[in-house]
Amino acid sequence: MSDRHEHSHPHHHHHHHSLRHRLSHLLTPHSHETADKVDSALESSARGMRALWVSLVVLGVTALAQALVVAVSGSVALLGDTVHNTADALTAVPLGIAFVLGRRAATRRFTYGYGRAEDLAGLVIVLTIAASAAFAGWTAIDRLLDPRPVQHVPAVAVAALVGFAGNEWVARYRIRVGRAIGSAALVADGLHARTDGFTSLAVLLGAGGAALGWQLADPIVGLAITAAIALVLRDAAREVFRRVMDAVDPALVDRAERALTEVPGVCGVGELRLRWIGHRLRAEVAVVVDGDATVREAHRIAVDAEHALLHAVPRLTAALVHADPEPAPGEADPHLALAHHAVA
Repeated sequence: MSDRHEHSHPHHHHHHHSLRHRLSHLLTPHSHETADKVDSALESSARGMRALWVSLVVLGVTALAQALVVAVSGSVALLGDTVHNTADALTAVPLGIAFVLGRRAATRRFTYGYGRAEDLAGLVIVLTIAASAAFAGWTAIDRLLDPRPVQHVPAVAVAALVGFAGNEWVARYRIRVGRAIGSAALVADGLHARTDGFTSLAVLLGAGGAALGWQLADPIVGLAITAAIALVLRDAAREVFRRVMDAVDPALVDRAERALTEVPGVCGVGELRLRWIGHRLRAEVAVVVDGDATVREAHRIAVDAEHALLHAVPRLTAALVHADPEPAPGEADPHLALAHHAVA
């Protein structure tokens, strides 16, 4: 059997078990229906939007408090930190646009929907982190060449602590929510907030050195923090690059294969592909069924295979199942041969 089956559960009703099916889902809240998965994905987008709004407010208040201290102290270091925090708050804009676009339904032109907008937002965030690292490095080198005294050191130190606390809280919040909903872009944005927290610590240490009369402390610490930002940039770039290249955790593939092999009627698993579309997963798989199975039987096995995948793989919202007849003795199955070749 060579026809592919993509089952959108609200649109296919199997009469032979419709009553049992409805009673089961009436009494069982944790339904595996695709519609429920889509609702969960929309809730994930809502959580992402809440994370953006909350972090935008926190970083906005942090930047405003630092700006007031900059006005009275004239601290160039704190000014740079304030610019960083403002830029970090503004990264919520591309992510917010991506989450809104991700809610739009698929069209005949964008048949997979608009979820990949999150990947584009992730690229923008990575570029923003790179710009922050470059700015921090340039500021540190400039201060090495031209040391400047810092006025109102205690106020600058307090503002630096406020900047660090605000950024670290936002970083933890964004990373936690991003990992919970599967958004690589939101995780990268959280890492970006953490880099600005490091910059705030650099301001604090530099202010401490200035208080002790060592003006070179601030630019030296600034260079060290620039290196730390570069390491965070590497991690964020790797995560976003993998998402753009359709990389998934191999453990998810193993989990999906185990679930498929437990489906009655599945004789083998051939090609299995998973890809992220925004913070939702999509699967394409070829399963082997009995060569003597009827079309209806093969269809039922494909539906059961889809159900198993939706249950077993977190954040999976769609599965395309291809049913192949088991090859006759001496006949090689092309899908299994391709899969074995890929493993080798």
